[in-house]
Amino acid sequence: MTARTRAKIFALVIATVLVLYFVMSIRIAWTLLGSGDAVNIALGVGMIILPVFGAWLIGREVMFGFQAEHLLKRMEAEGSLPEDSLPKLPSGRPDRAAADAEFPKWKAQVEAEPESWRAWYRLGLAYRASGDNGRARASVRRAIELERAESRAGDAATA
Repeated sequence: MTARTRAKIFALVIATVLVLYFVMSIRIAWTLLGSGDAVNIALGVGMIILPVFGAWLIGREVMFGFQAEHLLKRMEAEGSLPEDSLPKLPSGRPDRAAADAEFPKWKAQVEAEPESWRAWYRLGLAYRASGDNGRARASVRRAIELERAESRAGDAATA
Protein backbone atom coordinates (compact mmCIF):
# COMPACT_ATOMS: atom_id res chain seq x y z
CA MET A 1 0.00 0.00 0.00
CA THR A 2 1.44 3.36 -1.04
CA ALA A 3 1.79 6.35 1.26
CA ARG A 4 -0.77 8.20 -0.87
CA THR A 5 -3.30 5.37 -0.43
CA ARG A 6 -2.69 5.23 3.34
CA ALA A 7 -3.19 8.99 3.57
CA LYS A 8 -6.48 8.75 1.68
CA ILE A 9 -7.72 5.93 3.94
CA PHE A 10 -6.69 7.89 7.02
CA ALA A 11 -8.51 11.00 5.75
CA LEU A 12 -11.62 8.92 5.03
CA VAL A 13 -11.62 7.41 8.53
CA ILE A 14 -11.14 10.82 10.16
CA ALA A 15 -13.89 12.35 8.01
CA THR A 16 -16.27 9.51 8.95
CA VAL A 17 -15.58 9.97 12.66
CA LEU A 18 -16.10 13.71 12.32
CA VAL A 19 -19.41 13.23 10.50
CA LEU A 20 -20.59 11.05 13.38
CA TYR A 21 -19.42 13.73 15.81
CA PHE A 22 -21.26 16.42 13.83
CA VAL A 23 -24.49 14.40 13.86
CA MET A 24 -24.31 13.80 17.61
CA SER A 25 -23.41 17.44 18.30
CA ILE A 26 -26.32 18.72 16.26
CA ARG A 27 -28.72 16.35 18.06
CA ILE A 28 -27.52 17.65 21.43
CA ALA A 29 -27.60 21.24 20.16
CA TRP A 30 -31.20 20.79 19.03
CA THR A 31 -32.14 19.61 22.52
CA LEU A 32 -30.38 22.60 24.08
CA LEU A 33 -32.10 25.03 21.70
CA GLY A 34 -35.50 23.63 22.70
CA SER A 35 -34.85 24.02 26.43
CA GLY A 36 -35.88 27.67 26.55
CA ASP A 37 -32.98 28.57 28.86
CA ALA A 38 -30.77 31.40 27.52
CA VAL A 39 -27.50 29.70 28.50
CA ASN A 40 -28.56 26.40 26.94
CA ILE A 41 -29.67 28.19 23.77
CA ALA A 42 -26.28 29.93 23.53
CA LEU A 43 -24.54 26.57 23.99
CA GLY A 44 -26.80 25.03 21.36
CA VAL A 45 -25.97 27.78 18.87
CA GLY A 46 -22.27 27.27 19.55
CA MET A 47 -22.64 23.52 19.08
CA ILE A 48 -24.11 24.15 15.65
CA ILE A 49 -21.63 26.82 14.57
CA LEU A 50 -18.49 24.87 15.52
CA PRO A 51 -19.34 21.70 13.54
CA VAL A 52 -20.33 23.79 10.51
CA PHE A 53 -17.02 25.65 10.71
CA GLY A 54 -15.20 22.33 11.12
CA ALA A 55 -16.98 20.88 8.09
CA TRP A 56 -15.99 23.94 6.06
CA LEU A 57 -12.33 23.50 7.10
CA ILE A 58 -12.38 19.80 6.24
CA GLY A 59 -14.02 20.50 2.88
CA ARG A 60 -11.39 23.12 2.13
CA GLU A 61 -8.55 20.70 2.91
CA VAL A 62 -10.12 17.89 0.89
CA MET A 63 -10.54 20.20 -2.10
CA PHE A 64 -6.91 21.32 -1.75
CA GLY A 65 -5.86 17.67 -1.81
CA PHE A 66 -7.91 16.90 -4.92
CA GLN A 67 -6.64 20.00 -6.73
CA ALA A 68 -3.00 19.32 -5.81
CA GLU A 69 -3.35 15.71 -6.93
CA HIS A 70 -4.89 16.87 -10.22
CA LEU A 71 -1.83 19.04 -10.90
CA LEU A 72 0.50 16.20 -9.91
CA LYS A 73 -1.21 13.78 -12.30
CA ARG A 74 -1.18 16.37 -15.07
CA MET A 75 2.55 16.96 -14.62
CA GLU A 76 3.19 13.20 -14.46
CA ALA A 77 1.34 12.76 -17.77
CA GLU A 78 3.36 15.58 -19.34
CA GLY A 79 6.63 14.30 -17.92
CA SER A 80 7.25 17.72 -16.36
CA LEU A 81 7.79 16.61 -12.76
CA PRO A 82 11.34 16.99 -11.48
CA GLU A 83 13.32 13.79 -11.16
CA ASP A 84 13.28 12.48 -7.59
CA SER A 85 17.04 12.07 -7.25
CA LEU A 86 17.45 13.30 -3.68
CA PRO A 87 19.05 10.85 -1.26
CA LYS A 88 16.53 9.41 1.21
CA LEU A 89 16.70 8.89 4.94
CA PRO A 90 15.71 5.47 6.33
CA SER A 91 12.22 6.92 6.93
CA GLY A 92 11.88 7.56 3.18
CA ARG A 93 12.00 11.33 3.52
CA PRO A 94 14.47 13.30 1.43
CA ASP A 95 17.78 14.27 3.01
CA ARG A 96 17.19 17.85 4.09
CA ALA A 97 20.70 19.09 3.34
CA ALA A 98 20.49 17.75 -0.21
CA ALA A 99 17.01 19.25 -0.63
CA ASP A 100 18.22 22.61 0.66
CA ALA A 101 21.14 22.53 -1.78
CA GLU A 102 18.79 21.91 -4.72
CA PHE A 103 16.19 24.48 -3.59
CA PRO A 104 17.69 27.61 -5.26
CA LYS A 105 17.21 26.01 -8.68
CA TRP A 106 13.43 25.79 -8.17
CA LYS A 107 13.19 29.25 -6.63
CA ALA A 108 15.06 30.72 -9.61
CA GLN A 109 12.65 28.98 -11.98
CA VAL A 110 9.68 30.68 -10.26
CA GLU A 111 11.46 34.02 -10.41
CA ALA A 112 12.08 33.50 -14.13
CA GLU A 113 8.51 32.28 -14.82
CA PRO A 114 6.26 33.77 -12.10
CA GLU A 115 3.08 32.95 -14.03
CA SER A 116 3.94 29.27 -14.56
CA TRP A 117 1.85 27.00 -12.38
CA ARG A 118 4.31 24.17 -13.10
CA ALA A 119 7.19 26.22 -11.68
CA TRP A 120 5.16 27.02 -8.57
CA TYR A 121 4.22 23.36 -8.11
CA ARG A 122 7.89 22.32 -8.41
CA LEU A 123 8.76 25.01 -5.85
CA GLY A 124 6.12 23.53 -3.55
CA LEU A 125 7.75 20.12 -3.93
CA ALA A 126 11.13 21.68 -3.12
CA TYR A 127 9.75 23.38 -0.01
CA ARG A 128 8.20 20.06 1.07
CA ALA A 129 11.50 18.23 0.59
CA SER A 130 13.22 20.94 2.67
CA GLY A 131 10.68 20.45 5.45
CA ASP A 132 8.88 23.80 5.07
CA ASN A 133 5.31 22.56 4.81
CA GLY A 134 3.71 25.98 5.22
CA ARG A 135 5.51 27.45 2.24
CA ALA A 136 5.00 24.21 0.31
CA ARG A 137 1.22 24.54 0.72
CA ALA A 138 1.32 28.24 -0.20
CA SER A 139 3.30 27.46 -3.37
CA VAL A 140 0.93 24.66 -4.37
CA ARG A 141 -2.07 26.95 -3.70
CA ARG A 142 -0.46 29.52 -6.02
CA ALA A 143 0.04 26.78 -8.64
CA ILE A 144 -3.65 25.85 -8.34
CA GLU A 145 -4.70 29.50 -8.83
CA LEU A 146 -2.47 29.89 -11.89
CA GLU A 147 -3.61 26.60 -13.43
CA ARG A 148 -7.25 27.62 -12.97
CA ALA A 149 -6.57 30.97 -14.63
CA GLU A 150 -4.79 29.19 -17.50
CA SER A 151 -7.72 26.77 -17.92
CA ARG A 152 -10.27 29.62 -17.89
CA ALA A 153 -8.23 31.52 -20.48
CA GLY A 154 -8.06 28.37 -22.63
CA ASP A 155 -11.82 27.86 -22.29
CA ALA A 156 -12.48 31.47 -23.25
CA ALA A 157 -10.20 31.16 -26.28
CA THR A 158 -12.02 28.07 -27.55
CA ALA A 159 -15.49 29.51 -26.95
